[in-house]
Amino acid sequence: MAGDSRLLIMRHGEAGVGRVDHARTLTARGEQEAARMAGWLAAQNDLGTVRLCASPYRRAQQTAAAVSDALGVPVETLSNITPDDTPRAVSDWLLAQPEGETIMLVSHMPLVGALCGYLVEGLETRGPGFATAALAELEAPVWAAGLARLIRFTEPGQL
Repeated sequence: MAGDSRLLIMRHGEAGVGRVDHARTLTARGEQEAARMAGWLAAQNDLGTVRLCASPYRRAQQTAAAVSDALGVPVETLSNITPDDTPRAVSDWLLAQPEGETIMLVSHMPLVGALCGYLVEGLETRGPGFATAALAELEAPVWAAGLARLIRFTEPGQL
């Protein structure tokens, strides 16, 4: 609908194992996934200017860097989109942002799935499973529970 804001929710690319969760880095496959999705995003002509926000965790920062390079926009680090954060807290943050802008969040499971479920279905338990580097595109008049529409869901394997 006209006047709706757009939200892109992306899970980071495949990451290696590690004892310290926030320091885990992308694998070679994860780097390829991030680059593939970033290139695809750059080819989309309906996004407008994207405000790119990423979790402070290393793997999300690496994924966002690929998107940043492809879109030519800076990465803003948000401390409230880690794997342990809640969809309601992110929704509250989204509600405080200017209307009509396109925001992209690069984050983690389970948050990305729960946030998608919360915004579209009104239930954190109803969100989709996100493959690594998968991207959900939502539109909404306001970022509150159950008011968004999922307009596209894309995984690197589809490209």
